[in-house]
Amino acid sequence: MTLSADHPLSDGRTAGSALIRSYRGERTAPLPVWFMRQAGRSLPEYRELRAGGNMLDACLTPGLASEITLQPVRRHGVDAAIFFSDIVIPLRLAGVGVEIVAGRGPVLDHPVRTAADVAALPDLDPESLAPITEAVALTVAELGSTPLIGFAGAPFTLASYLVEGGPSREQLRTRALMHSEPQVWADLLTWTADVTGAFLRAQVLAGASAAQLFDSWAGSLSLADYEQRVAQHSRRALSHIADLDVPTVHFGVGTGELLVAMRDVGADVVGVDHRIPLDEANRRLGGSTPVQGNIDPALLEAPWPILEAHVRDVLARGASAPAHVVNLGHGVPPETDPAVLTRLVEFVHEASADDAHQVGANA
Repeated sequence: MTLSADHPLSDGRTAGSALIRSYRGERTAPLPVWFMRQAGRSLPEYRELRAGGNMLDACLTPGLASEITLQPVRRHGVDAAIFFSDIVIPLRLAGVGVEIVAGRGPVLDHPVRTAADVAALPDLDPESLAPITEAVALTVAELGSTPLIGFAGAPFTLASYLVEGGPSREQLRTRALMHSEPQVWADLLTWTADVTGAFLRAQVLAGASAAQLFDSWAGSLSLADYEQRVAQHSRRALSHIADLDVPTVHFGVGTGELLVAMRDVGADVVGVDHRIPLDEANRRLGGSTPVQGNIDPALLEAPWPILEAHVRDVLARGASAPAHVVNLGHGVPPETDPAVLTRLVEFVHEASADDAHQVGANA
């Protein structure tokens, strides 16, 4: 299948953008920059819009989800929008009982821990994706030449929420199930892969110019467990959009040991968190893969000279990779001053353009 003629990649709106060119392996000047969780609690306009509302309801109200997606593009001048959603939205759309509990995060009505639990998981009705398709279309119509990145959680992270019944940093029950009930585990991951893959595909067909798969909890895994019990399912998730020829990004938290395996599931770009320098990440990836990252979110609270020095170091280390999209090593903390992010975008654009000019002058 090909994208429609009026898709932003087809009609030329976003194909030549710095983000898409970088995702496809071309080094641009200036470098593109966007932030994970850029549409969120750090923005006063977001808090005003969301006051008193339910998070999952906001994600499934097309006009609201679109407006929240657009807010950081207007305020910060970032080079991409990331679709405003939540990792558990595909579960909700499939009919799984889940709510966001303040101070805790997503909580499931009934954890999934047995073969019977997995067998009872409902199929995702394609018509349930209508709010997502509408929100993406509304957003793309406003973005013009700024690309929208599709958002989805990786199969392991979705499975972790299902098995644990809510957030867990160690995923003890999840990893126990993985080893003790391998067929139950495989069936569960197949289900989560197909649900999140369909979620991503709906976004791309509606106008997203790239897609990012987030594996928030994969850092709890050994490389062997990831390769033997998870990678094939992440590959399955991305296979849902493989025929659409959009660039794909795979990002995980604490996954420095998994970078190659995460790329090899079919990702064009690897997101790198703040725990591993970009030049080391590039070395591990063999010098052939575009990277995204990896400013330490904690330093958004530091005095500007400290943040500036850190960002210069990130840019210098990222210069070793074939292409670099500047981002954080994880999401924007909610207490971040929005003015810092705006200043950071301007600084990255200026510094990376100056660096490229200097390299050209010395060539």
